Order: sequence, then structure tokens, then C-alpha cells
Amino acid sequence: MKKWLSAGLLFVLVISLLSSAMAKNDTQQKNAPQNFKTGVDVLLEGKTDILKGKRVGLITNPTGVDGKLNSIVDAMYKSKDFELKALYGPEHGVRGSEQAGSYVDFYIDKKTGLPVYSLYGKTKKPTPEMLKDIDVLVFDIQDVGTRFYTYIYTMAYAMEAAKENNIEFVVLDRPNPLGGEKVEGPILEPKYATFVGLYPIPLRHGMTVGELAKLFNKEFKIKADLKVVKMKGWHRWKTYNETPLQWVLPSPNMPTVDTAFVYPGAGLIEGTNVSEGRGTTRPFETIGAPFIDGDDLAKALNDLELPGVIFRSNSFTPTFSKFANKLCNGVQIHVTNYNSYNSVDTGLAIVKTIHDMYPNDFQFRAEDSQGISYFDNLIGNGWVREEIEKGTPLVKIKAKWKAELELFKKVRKNYLLYK
Repeated sequence: MKKWLSAGLLFVLVISLLSSAMAKNDTQQKNAPQNFKTGVDVLLEGKTDILKGKRVGLITNPTGVDGKLNSIVDAMYKSKDFELKALYGPEHGVRGSEQAGSYVDFYIDKKTGLPVYSLYGKTKKPTPEMLKDIDVLVFDIQDVGTRFYTYIYTMAYAMEAAKENNIEFVVLDRPNPLGGEKVEGPILEPKYATFVGLYPIPLRHGMTVGELAKLFNKEFKIKADLKVVKMKGWHRWKTYNETPLQWVLPSPNMPTVDTAFVYPGAGLIEGTNVSEGRGTTRPFETIGAPFIDGDDLAKALNDLELPGVIFRSNSFTPTFSKFANKLCNGVQIHVTNYNSYNSVDTGLAIVKTIHDMYPNDFQFRAEDSQGISYFDNLIGNGWVREEIEKGTPLVKIKAKWKAELELFKKVRKNYLLYK
């Protein structure tokens, strides 16, 4: 009888503890969205006074959603406080339907009837004609924390246009999905400035779009009439997975948060003749080429004992882009620890290892008339490629950019909005 009572009491205690834990977890889940808000939710839930009575132009894409995944286009179009007059789309367009590099022309948004102007292709910067009925430009796009992701330069060019046309500029801030603490990679040299790297910042900058806007505005003398609507409840240590936000693809080849984490380094593969996994379901996490032996490459990379990552031998057949419909062998990058993982170091290690293992097959993208390879545009200089070709160890390559990176970190502190 006592045993039965003891067992019964134990059962009741376990159930009680489980119920309490589940209730606590449920409460945390319910409270999380209330404790965290992106800039757009802060705006729509109480800060629309900054747009009151104004004619608004909105620069956005599918990531421009509120906490309930409603499109900011629809929410702002319905607002009685201001008038949404026009939409402006970056690379991939307002609705995100275009592949990388595809030109998007002017069109009318079917849902709202608003004009949609392309800021990718012939015109990267809004023209006076595009802005003739606009009092304020609003920017709301999820960035991925990497220098060569083009949306931050769409923002910069739009800020320039706003300044030139006496228009206010508002950034609705969103988290850096990689967190805001770690900063990696070389600083871009001005000679290598393009739309995949416009300003001298590192590959992994560790800043939000709002913080970058403030830095661009002052350090690079844009001088726009800038306002940043800050997030609530975001801290620098938080990755995207540590927010209540759902991941909305910022572009067709950025399907997951894992993609964003590997991108600052794995994106460098685009500057070579090796597939970066476009045309697969795991772009940038999947690396390979027909001339690679996946088992050998995986072993060589794992032998480097890079922190927070392991490599698995992998075969794949891209449906488009490099080696379309051809069998490729290589590796998949598996991040095991986001805090210790160094994306730029890992990407360069992959490039150098493939270069060293397959010297007769591996190639950097061809140089242009000025002797600049696309790899140089991505890395932000010409010397890293030269050092890889000379066989210089990665530790020495990294040491060469350390001083400039530390200087950037000091400048960066002046523009940080979150602790």
C-alpha cells in the first residue's frame, strides 16, 4: 500500500512539474513577441507620427513583414495616417520573384495598384522622376550581415537620392541574423568598390541596417535627413534564432538562417570556378565541382579543426548556374556552434584548400581589363588572391588585415544602437 502511495505521489509530482514547465514555456512563447519588436512593428504600433500626413515611398521586399507576417506594403497602404504613394524594389524585386542578377523593370503592383520602381539593373539609385510625389522614403528589408549582400547599397543609394531631393529617410530596423558581436574579414579597399561592396567595411560587419545607415550617413558623408526606428528587445548577442521571428527568404538563394551564417565566407566561392551550390536546396552550404573528390576534401577540411564546423562529403547536381545538370562532388558545411564559428575564416579555408588540392583544375574568375577578378570584388582587395596563389598560410593572410579591422571596430562603436 505504501509503495503504491509512494509511486502515486511520485507520478503526481512528475506530472505537476511537467505541467509547470510546459506552462512556463508557453508563457515564454507568448511573451516573446511582446518583448521583441522589429522597427516596423514599433512604427505601426505607436510611432506613425514621424510619417503623419506625408506621402511615403517604400523600399522593401518579401522580408518587409510585421510580427504576424503581414506584408508591410499592405499594412502601410491601409494606413490613414499617411499616404503610401510608390514602391521601390531591390535586387530580386519587391515580391522576391527574380533570381540573382535579373533585371526588374517598372510595373504596377497588382494588389495595391501602386507604381513599382526597380532599384536594380539600369537604375540603382532613385531618380528625381521616381521621387516627384514623395516626402519621405522608408526602408524595410532584412539584411544578412555580409558586405557583399546588395540590399545595404540599395539603401545607401536611396539615402543619397533622398538628400539630393530634400526627402526624409526612415530605416525600420531589423536584427542582424548573425548577431551583432562578431566582426570578421578584411576591410574593402576603395579600388575594389562595386555594388557587391561599396564602402570600406569588413565582410562580416556585425551591424543592423539601422546602424549601417547611421555609419554610411556620417562616415561617407551622405548627410541625409535620417531617422532609425529602433527594435525593442534585441541585444547584440542575439542571433536570428534567438528572436521570435520567422525566417522569410531575403532572396531566392538565402533559404535558411544557416545559409546566412555560412554566407560571409562561402559566398567567396562565387569568385571561383567551383559551385557555391546555386541550383540546389542548400546554396552556400553545398560546395563542389566535377573535378573534386568529396571524401578527400572533407577529410582535408576537417583536419584543419576549424571551430564550430564540420564538413561532410556530398554529391549534388545543380539545376542551374555553374555545372547545371552535371554531377558535382564536394562538401556540405555543417555549423555545429554559432558562437565559435568564424564564417570568413572557414570560407577562405575552403577556397585555399581546393586551390592547393586541385591546382590544375581550380581557377579564380577571370580578371577584367583592370586586372581585377570577381573574387577580388568579393574579398575587397587583390592581395588575398595573390597570397593564396603563392601558398601563404591563412594565419599570415589574416594577420595582414588585423590592424584595419581593429580600427573599423573602434569607428563602428560610435554607431551601435543596441547593447
